[in-house]
Amino acid sequence: MSAFRIALANVRFPATPEESITLAERAVAEASGERVGLICFPECFVPGYRGPGKSIPPADPAFLQRAWSAIAAAAAKASLAVVLGTERIVDDTVLATALVINRDGTFAGFQDKVQLDPSEEAVYSAGFGRRVFQSGPLTFGIAICHEGWRYPETVRWAVRHGAQVVFHPQFHEAEPGSYVPSTFADPANSFHEKAVLCRAAENTCYFATVNFASAGSPTTSAVVRPDGTLLSYQPYGEEGLLIADLDLAAATGLLAARCKTA
Repeated sequence: MSAFRIALANVRFPATPEESITLAERAVAEASGERVGLICFPECFVPGYRGPGKSIPPADPAFLQRAWSAIAAAAAKASLAVVLGTERIVDDTVLATALVINRDGTFAGFQDKVQLDPSEEAVYSAGFGRRVFQSGPLTFGIAICHEGWRYPETVRWAVRHGAQVVFHPQFHEAEPGSYVPSTFADPANSFHEKAVLCRAAENTCYFATVNFASAGSPTTSAVVRPDGTLLSYQPYGEEGLLIADLDLAAATGLLAARCKTA
């Protein structure tokens, strides 16, 4: 078995931008104690996703640089890679993105959210382009929230370019009167977690989705094997790290590679 250990930071929504730094540093340190090689955070964890009912201060490039530097220092101290859900400012517009931090604390780069949910278009601007990243023996891609749910092409692209796992930072909180699940991919729940199973099975890759911990959450953090079966999931609403050992040899990308393009 060619094993690589990951952690999904199923942590609460930060009360303030400053707390997002503190919570991220704490999760990185905890993951280090579990011999994790990479930890992934939810969508726009720093400074907090700008969703309905959320009071997030205006985007501040100075704060973002300070936050990224602090979390990078924590990553270097822990000697693990980080996929940090965050935002960044490009040409005076705010992009939802994921910053990849190497084990030595250097920045590997960003994967911006390209496919926005229609509800986000007044808040974020769409990014452009896709890429894969490397951490030791692991090659991985990133599809952010709406992209992974409704645009399977974003996952297939990463796998066709060598990704063994695609990380899926997301934000998904309960709406009034919505169904409250207790079992992953419950048939009574929305389509979202069924899509997670599909993304893995249709590409023969691991798929790792990570949400915030919140009461009544309609989705939770989970890891799905390349055959589309569930490896593990975090109990709904329970804060903590979901740790999983990936057998990289199982992530062949076979079905993604066999896809014929027009």
